[in-house]
Amino acid sequence: MAVAEESGATVATAPRPRGGPLAAVRDSLVVARRNLIRMMRIPEVVIFGLIQPIMFVVLFSYVFGGAIMVPGQASADADVYREFLMGGIFAQTVTFATAGAGAGIADDMHKGLIDRFRSLPMARGAVLTGRTLADLVQTALTLVVLAIVALIVGWRVHDGILSALGAFGLLLLLGYAFSWIGALIGLTVRTPEAATSGGLIWLFPLTFISNAFVPSSKMPEFLGHVADWNPFSATVQACRELFGNPQGVVSDAWPMQHPVPASVLWSVVIIVVFRTLSVRKYRSATA
Repeated sequence: MAVAEESGATVATAPRPRGGPLAAVRDSLVVARRNLIRMMRIPEVVIFGLIQPIMFVVLFSYVFGGAIMVPGQASADADVYREFLMGGIFAQTVTFATAGAGAGIADDMHKGLIDRFRSLPMARGAVLTGRTLADLVQTALTLVVLAIVALIVGWRVHDGILSALGAFGLLLLLGYAFSWIGALIGLTVRTPEAATSGGLIWLFPLTFISNAFVPSSKMPEFLGHVADWNPFSATVQACRELFGNPQGVVSDAWPMQHPVPASVLWSVVIIVVFRTLSVRKYRSATA
């Protein structure tokens, strides 16, 4: 760590990072590797992260499936609703991982690990980027397990493997975007517990005021408009389109008429905005 003179006092300053963009990428991958090793050494975190989405699949499929009718169907059909549901469950799973990302960063801040990273000549954004990349790997693993469970309960892909891979790519992009929101929350609060609570409070209205579980056409008019322009809804609708699953009644809102480009656009905007805010917060929090 460098030492500087300021107003007659000796002040410790962080060393300047070396190299350019390639060095920043390397630093981010090193931090991501560190977080992945940590996750493997605490397997119960991954296991508990898998249990919740599996429970949602089973409960919504078998408890609510026969009672909810997808628009366009003559009557409630559990098989049709199951395929309608899965896009929403997949999207909910990747967004709920945000709470874990925020708690992990808050824990590192609380234990002083961020200060140790700050004493090294590494890119300032590498700590956050590495953490979000590690969370992305865990999210991908969760999606694989969840897709297997969904296939077991009767969900099917009807538009080919390439379209399905495109849908999963959109899901991972959304999850990565939301992990930056979690990073900002983790840097803002003081404890991991507060980060977990803060990461879930805003996720519940986001996921339930959407087209994930019921079509927006069944909501009151105002909530229906909110759901149609919800970034979460765009990804859900894009997944249904790419999977070839039932879509229900699609509104005239632009994101619902063009869900794939809308999903990409929303995710990119969220990444740009919240990565900028997170890195700025990180610098001020460790200054």
